[in-house]
Amino acid sequence: MALTVTDATAYISANCIDIEDWTEADDAKKLRIINVADRTLSTKYAQYTVPEAAVFEFANVLATVFNDTNRMAQAGVLSFQVSGTASFNFKDAEVRGPGGDLARYIPQAALDAIGTANGGVKLARRNVGWSVI
Repeated sequence: MALTVTDATAYISANCIDIEDWTEADDAKKLRIINVADRTLSTKYAQYTVPEAAVFEFANVLATVFNDTNRMAQAGVLSFQVSGTASFNFKDAEVRGPGGDLARYIPQAALDAIGTANGGVKLARRNVGWSVI
């Protein structure tokens, strides 16, 4: 499937609530985000058909994850201040090195789209497993 920035922007504008980070990104960054979203979903859910809607839902989330402010947290910045305007402090959980697992950002809407495209299979973010207390 040929994913385009134009199609992604049209889908995101019509179907997503928080789109500011997507709309503020330039077209080159949007295309990189689409490619990463597609690759991540296709790798994690290789046994399923991944529809465009799932890629676009995930791309919108990644635009927020990799906006200018959040990128600072990923680079290890604990806090910064814009003189006289605002101060930003990041939670320790958000301060991490680059190269983390992007699959943790896959929204339920993307999983629902994959499920619908594959005969109604139910996909969830949580896994069932054993725990020792």
